[in-house]
Amino acid sequence: MRQFVLPDLGEGLEEAEIVNWHVNEGDHVVTDQPLVSVETDKAVVEVPSPSSGRILHLFGAKGDVVKVGVPLVEFAEGPEQDTGTIVGELGTSEQPPVAATLPGPAAGQKAQVFPAVRALARKLDVDLELVEATGPGGFITRADVERAAKTLSHTGPAEPLRGLRRAMAQRMTASHAEIVPASVTDDADIDDWRKGEDATIRLVRAIAAACKAEPALNAWYNAGAGERRLIGRVDLGIAVDTGGGLIVPVLRNVAERDASDLRTGLDRMRADALARSIPPGELRGATITLSNFGMIGGRFANLIVVPPQVAIIGAGRIAQRVVAHLGQPAVRRVLPLSLTFDHRVVTGGEAARFLVALKSDLEQVS
Repeated sequence: MRQFVLPDLGEGLEEAEIVNWHVNEGDHVVTDQPLVSVETDKAVVEVPSPSSGRILHLFGAKGDVVKVGVPLVEFAEGPEQDTGTIVGELGTSEQPPVAATLPGPAAGQKAQVFPAVRALARKLDVDLELVEATGPGGFITRADVERAAKTLSHTGPAEPLRGLRRAMAQRMTASHAEIVPASVTDDADIDDWRKGEDATIRLVRAIAAACKAEPALNAWYNAGAGERRLIGRVDLGIAVDTGGGLIVPVLRNVAERDASDLRTGLDRMRADALARSIPPGELRGATITLSNFGMIGGRFANLIVVPPQVAIIGAGRIAQRVVAHLGQPAVRRVLPLSLTFDHRVVTGGEAARFLVALKSDLEQVS
């Protein structure tokens, strides 16, 4: 018996996918008769028989990925073993072929896919980005595509992102590409607040105080030019959940406005945002942002900084917790605070000082 291995198909290609067998086990073939068609990332190639003989065994099935040097066919006669070098230039070797396993894809490298599998994915309407590759060498196989198609048959139709969600995706993509985020968190003891205290307005005014204490966080950063601009006025973006996505209108010049004026402006801003009637100009120009996500739920968060801003503050859900108070454990109302900042521009010390100033202002008795 002798084996014929997948020959070198040229151009440095190391493997190919079996597209179709032209022979069956038991068939008698002659030299140069096509045995199998294989597909590389270049083309479909017919592999001819290196000699005449009867086929005892075929290695691999349609759709399998085969590495150069791995057996394709076993002939019933003859002790020779053909290594297969270049198609049309087949030599022999006394050494048996060594079974090989393909390495997986390198870290961060996309899965590989043969054109035939890509065509199958198009036919089944499967996005290859959603397919987990299980084939040798990190290849996506037909079985992978078929499995993904079965899973997708239980899902709803693909929905293009539009409106707020599309804008959110674009902003988050820009943030992920540009920002180097870091976060610090703390709790503010607000148990001494007077009854009915307006938590949001207290947060707004505390952010203004913290920006005054540590101006580095009220800034814009132009990454392309490598330039930072500290901004004297605090124009606070406030995230508003509309159900269809977040809108972040801007409350202007918050440090110079009293509580009543801030509340009036905030109420009007929220109403316009929910009605989707807010002027475009009121969605631009924020110098720092507040996400009061605790109104819905959650304690701390790793927030998203949207360039050119360099910081965002998050307020978690106010809850009673056991804390140290006057040297004794006590149940107190606590407001969790999260601060995410762009570490390319803001130092850890600046962020920590900002958070200390924010907490200190919130813990004051009004």
